[in-house]
Amino acid sequence: MEKNRESEMIIFSGNANYKFAKAVAESIGQKLGDAMVGRFPEGEARVKINDNVRGKDVFIIQSTCPPSNDNLMELLCMIDAIKRASAKRITAVLPFYGYARQDRKDQPRVPITAKLVANLLTTAGANRVLTMDLHAGQIQGFFDIPVDHLLAAPIFINYFKKKKLKNLMISTSDIGGIKLAWYFADKLNTELAVVDKKRSGPESVEAMHLIGDVKGKDIIIPDDMIATGGTLIQAAKFLKAKGARDIYACMTHGLFSGQAIDKIIDSPIKEVVVSDTIPQDARKDLKKITVLSVAELFGEAITRIHEEKTISQLFR
Repeated sequence: MEKNRESEMIIFSGNANYKFAKAVAESIGQKLGDAMVGRFPEGEARVKINDNVRGKDVFIIQSTCPPSNDNLMELLCMIDAIKRASAKRITAVLPFYGYARQDRKDQPRVPITAKLVANLLTTAGANRVLTMDLHAGQIQGFFDIPVDHLLAAPIFINYFKKKKLKNLMISTSDIGGIKLAWYFADKLNTELAVVDKKRSGPESVEAMHLIGDVKGKDIIIPDDMIATGGTLIQAAKFLKAKGARDIYACMTHGLFSGQAIDKIIDSPIKEVVVSDTIPQDARKDLKKITVLSVAELFGEAITRIHEEKTISQLFR
């Protein structure tokens, strides 16, 4: 009896994080689909899907991490090519959703680029999106298609539980991270400290304040991403001055822009834990940086989407 084509699943990857995509596919016993994703001599994205996708459930894994524009354009071209090849459904899998920090008008005459990217993905032909730890949860509402939002926090929490840190306390690096910090504090059954700061300009801090007693405590600072590391390092120095002992941080997306890693090495932070949503293989020096894989979590989510099962059970 011929296999029902509508039940078949196929996973493709762009060039953003091919190693991660391969690990996701292998975690569920799949091989990546055959696609040529490259460049024309003048630099334009060039895509050709070599596998037959007609009537299939297609997943395209592509973080829009640096180079963000190139990776986003690759993803859009792949979606368009697969849509025109008559796929049954296309799920854009963005382990890291670039442009997420541009989610509102925080000053006059600026774009809301997170919404623009959502429109581009939908217009290109994506039927749903799978992502992890959006910088702002409301970005899910920018889409008119289903969005499945995964959390890396349980993986980080299990990692720190195994460390068996004594006198543990969770802290924010700024007031914006308080919701995630409360989640960590609840799951690790510990107290919460809050670092708040008053800015005198985009790159300068006028004053910092602390709610909570961190003296003699091992501190974990959670957040969704780390770019330059400036806010995190300022908070770590402040907590250290207030008597904190060892300071750890965990950020889902490790962008490490500019000299971020060098600054972390020279800071009071003992360890920064990130996931592999953004490739770290090209980094020459990952001292103080630990990378945990979320490939199996994405693999399980992809399987559940394909089988029309709930995603929420992954976090129970």
